[in-house]
Amino acid sequence: MKSQDTNTQTYLSSPKSSNEPIKLDIEHAVVKDDPRIWSDTKKNVVVFIISGASVITGLCANIQNPANAQIEQQLHTSSGDISLSLSLSILIQGSFPMIWSAISEIKGRKMVYLFSLVLFTLGSVIVAVSRTIGFVISMRVLQSIGASAVLTIGATTLADIYEPHQRGKMMGIYYSAPLVGPSLGSIIGGALTQGLGWRAIFWFLAIWGGLMFLAFLFLFKDTFRKERSMTYQDVLKRRLREQQSSEVKDGSRNISEKELQVNDEDQTSSNDIEAQPTVIPASAVREVQLSIADVNPFPPYLSIISRKNNIAILTASGLVYAFGFSIMYTCARTLSMYYNYDALKTGLVLLSYGIGSISGSMLGGRWSDRTLARLKAANGGISFPEMRLESTKVAMVWLPLSVIGYGWVCQERVNVAAMCVMLFLAGFLSIWIYASTLAYIVDANTGRSSTAVAANGSFRGLFAFVATEIAVPLQDSIGDGGLYTLWAGLMVITNCIILLVLYKGRKWREASAEREKRKLDDK
Repeated sequence: MKSQDTNTQTYLSSPKSSNEPIKLDIEHAVVKDDPRIWSDTKKNVVVFIISGASVITGLCANIQNPANAQIEQQLHTSSGDISLSLSLSILIQGSFPMIWSAISEIKGRKMVYLFSLVLFTLGSVIVAVSRTIGFVISMRVLQSIGASAVLTIGATTLADIYEPHQRGKMMGIYYSAPLVGPSLGSIIGGALTQGLGWRAIFWFLAIWGGLMFLAFLFLFKDTFRKERSMTYQDVLKRRLREQQSSEVKDGSRNISEKELQVNDEDQTSSNDIEAQPTVIPASAVREVQLSIADVNPFPPYLSIISRKNNIAILTASGLVYAFGFSIMYTCARTLSMYYNYDALKTGLVLLSYGIGSISGSMLGGRWSDRTLARLKAANGGISFPEMRLESTKVAMVWLPLSVIGYGWVCQERVNVAAMCVMLFLAGFLSIWIYASTLAYIVDANTGRSSTAVAANGSFRGLFAFVATEIAVPLQDSIGDGGLYTLWAGLMVITNCIILLVLYKGRKWREASAEREKRKLDDK
């Protein structure tokens, strides 16, 4: 079976034959203190810390919802300004990970975690003392810049320490953490607003950010290994070529051509079809000093979205995420306007969506891994990333129906208990699908997982921004029933896109890999 990419690195002789070299893809390059072979305890500490930090993402986006009415009243502002504070926050939270991702591929994960948490904590403190909506909006942007790193780099950290066949389960467990934001965040936001006022929300976020900073500073060990980063390897190759050119001009010794070129004849037969271009031999690896050019996020980002399978699954993922953000925002508004619920009661209702999301994330992730293992066994022990998407089929039929059900329950002002049931189902089914698409994005972009997850963040941020901006006008004009009938239609389109990637994605991915290889050969 042909691998998606064909370039690998040869290390030691095979134990079976001294004449047969072991050929490894970039994800399995030999490294010192390999995170993949850390003890379960050590890995669990990493997962616990990044999960605790990723709660920040959900809290930052949703904890404000129960307090919107109070903020609007006390700061003498409009619902449009409140919408802008939310939509800009999620747009920045989706777009800025490209920068964090590029830096993490040069300087490692830990530095990014620490610096981003400082920005988040600082932004939260300033929002808490703000006296105008303009200052709130601007500092929410700073807060979101800081919060944006955790979710993206967290998924990449999981890719650092777990093999592909383990990632679905771990992604499901990990992604349940930011979903605590829409669940517990709503209750926390409601309780703090009701008891201490809306500013207490942001003091709470500042304290949480400070605690997470200390956890990363003292307990977290960096999982980044430059030998497994395509971004780092590309920078290193460029530096070595520059050094070679300089030494030729100076008449000094030349770096061996063998250290600079990829062995095009090497092929891979990895059971997990995810080989990527060669890493530079260990003898040539040298520390690279960070520069603006080195952390330019756009070339690797464009490389990700230039692949058909990526652009399709990123679109589907973005639509699912935007739906979740829209339903949380409009539900809080519906409960306030038509059910006369205060902040705490609103938070309790929104908890049902959060519980559904957490359940869908954890169970969906496990089902994703089980599906991948079953299909891999049936395929003679050979797997490829698209197999994982088979697990989404079980939720595809029911998601649009639950979305329509929620919309018309709200439209007809049915008892809140019915709304809670529909919220639970919508959260459970949407995140069941999202957990598998996120794991696929990582699996299908070996050596580029950080950039791929950042691209996912940019798509979901853009889609959620648009969804939030149009939510209130649509809700006012066609009601919840009409709005969520439209969303049900979009979920059908999302399902079709995922199915397209399931059946065509492998062909697209391999064609893209071959095209990229030819471009490298032509240079």
